[in-house]
Amino acid sequence: MISPSSGVILIAAILVGVLGLAIGSFLNVVIWRIPNGGSLRTPPSACPKCGHPIRARDNIPVLSWLILRGKCRDCGEPISVRYPLVELGTALAFVGIVLWAGLQPAGLWLLPAYLYFAAVSIALALIDLDTRTLPNRIVVPSIAVMAILLAVPSMVTGDWFALLWAAVSGAALFVFYLLLVIIYPSGMGFGDVKLAAVVGLALGYLGWGSLIVGAFAAFLLGGVFSIVLLAIGRATRKTGIPFGPWMLLGAWVGIAFGREISQGYLTLVGIS
Repeated sequence: MISPSSGVILIAAILVGVLGLAIGSFLNVVIWRIPNGGSLRTPPSACPKCGHPIRARDNIPVLSWLILRGKCRDCGEPISVRYPLVELGTALAFVGIVLWAGLQPAGLWLLPAYLYFAAVSIALALIDLDTRTLPNRIVVPSIAVMAILLAVPSMVTGDWFALLWAAVSGAALFVFYLLLVIIYPSGMGFGDVKLAAVVGLALGYLGWGSLIVGAFAAFLLGGVFSIVLLAIGRATRKTGIPFGPWMLLGAWVGIAFGREISQGYLTLVGIS
């Protein structure tokens, strides 16, 4: 087991938190441009109303929004509060992952894979909520990226079985969702099927408990949310609800608590 000291974890949390603010700012660009077929390189970010490019001093995560009081410096157009929330949320998520990784057998070597998965989770969840799509430009490359990044802790620890189990889990969850689409095509789309491979990799590397809990949590959370919408009259039985965010939220439940939940269940039923 690789157990980093508390000092190392604290320094890593601070550095990764700052990185999270910057990544969150980039994710705002991804969330806006990718669904519209835009480039992430050009043109520079600009106000959607007056078209004036955003100055460097007005592009500091969270702080610039607060200084400008949520408005464009040039025309006064309101800037959505979602922008600083994405930046701050990404930073907090990154810090949480550092604290989580410090308790894992592979230690902080897990950071590259799960920080990437966190960034992808935030971007895809918001894109799916906005457009009800999961863009191939993000999902498909993420399968390869996650596989490569998960090889890092395996190389350090020599635990190649975890990487193999991740690959098997990714393939199994992909096939499971594919069967669901074939059986009930109106229930979800092929974007969910491809995302299942990414989720399976992230969960499977941590073991069967994380995989089962994370996969089940997606349906449980999504189902409860749908029932609530029906109960308050905000949806009908024919209303389509994006499932990608629930797949990703369920995955993080499995990542954070999957082992404990699965072990507690086995103890409850007297198997362990």
